Amino acid sequence: MRHEYKHRITYEDYLVIRSRLKHLAKPDANAGSDGQYTIHSLYFDNLSDKALREKLDGVDKREKFRIRYYNDDTDYIRLEKKSKIHGLCEKQSAPLSKEEVMKICNGDISFLLKTGKPLLQELYAKMKYQMLKPKVIVDYEREPYVYGPGNVRVTFDKNIRTSLYHDRFFDGEYCSAPAEEGCIILEVKYDAFLPEIIEKAVRVPNRQASAFSKYAVCRKFG
Repeated sequence: MRHEYKHRITYEDYLVIRSRLKHLAKPDANAGSDGQYTIHSLYFDNLSDKALREKLDGVDKREKFRIRYYNDDTDYIRLEKKSKIHGLCEKQSAPLSKEEVMKICNGDISFLLKTGKPLLQELYAKMKYQMLKPKVIVDYEREPYVYGPGNVRVTFDKNIRTSLYHDRFFDGEYCSAPAEEGCIILEVKYDAFLPEIIEKAVRVPNRQASAFSKYAVCRKFG
């Protein structure tokens, strides 16, 4: 279980915090030459929008499923279940192929039972009995930094976009819309403790940690 908090920040805040971090933390090894990568996520919800409502209502114990890949690399795709319990976050994941994701998007999910992977079998059960279905695509650019003590990860998420065309998840040509113009989200994740030097580096005067959810913001379109 990890701690996680988020701030919606301005572009000026971003420039200041990034300049501090560059002297303390290392860019994530998976980032490109420009220091970032693109994240493509396909989120699930049921007919009553359980995941969305629990987030908006601040339910203390909640979960959501998503399928995620990075840049244009469809050789590395993961089903992820993100849980939040008493303010702490946990993430479980299992690999999927592009063909398997397309089957899921088309409602052909029987193969999930035969994989022998508990997380994929859980997705099958919840798609079958809770009517969980692909709901919305969330895309954004992430600029990540890591700091060893405390297993700290600091990220800036920018250019958040959304699309309802989940059947075109791998096309790269689906129509998408900005979720919030000019929005930048600072995320800080760590294990047992946040080193003081990082806490000071990411501190934004007069800004409180928010309950910002990229999924919730992107659902305003449908």
